Amino acid sequence: MKTIVKICIILHIFVGIGALAGGFAAIINPYNPMGLDAAQALKFSPFKDFLIPGILLFTVIGLGNLFAALAFLRNWRLKPWISGFFASALVIWIAVQCIMLQTIVALHVIYFCIGAVQGLMALYLLYRKIPEIKFNSAI
Repeated sequence: MKTIVKICIILHIFVGIGALAGGFAAIINPYNPMGLDAAQALKFSPFKDFLIPGILLFTVIGLGNLFAALAFLRNWRLKPWISGFFASALVIWIAVQCIMLQTIVALHVIYFCIGAVQGLMALYLLYRKIPEIKFNSAI
């Protein structure tokens, strides 16, 4: 059990720091973050630059995953729910990003899998808390 909690903390911190870095890069240079031409990359999306996606990446995925790690570190009762929420947000983020960019690269697959693993671990932590239901067999 402690191993799953440690893995959750590590994954949330890893995703959080990566999203903070990527979001910050998109916020400070929305037309060419990390060398990616916004006009070319976003031609199939509703955005003209990476400012709004950068803000969302920084806050929801970055700060959100760090918040989830904090929930585990502080042993909050709702930690599986918080973890599952931000794992779902990551999976949705990657899926929408692939659709808007009209491309799939290795990092998309890696982060999608990380989000899926986070979600499965959150489900496990939730499931183990549910008491077993005993049915009356006198039917």
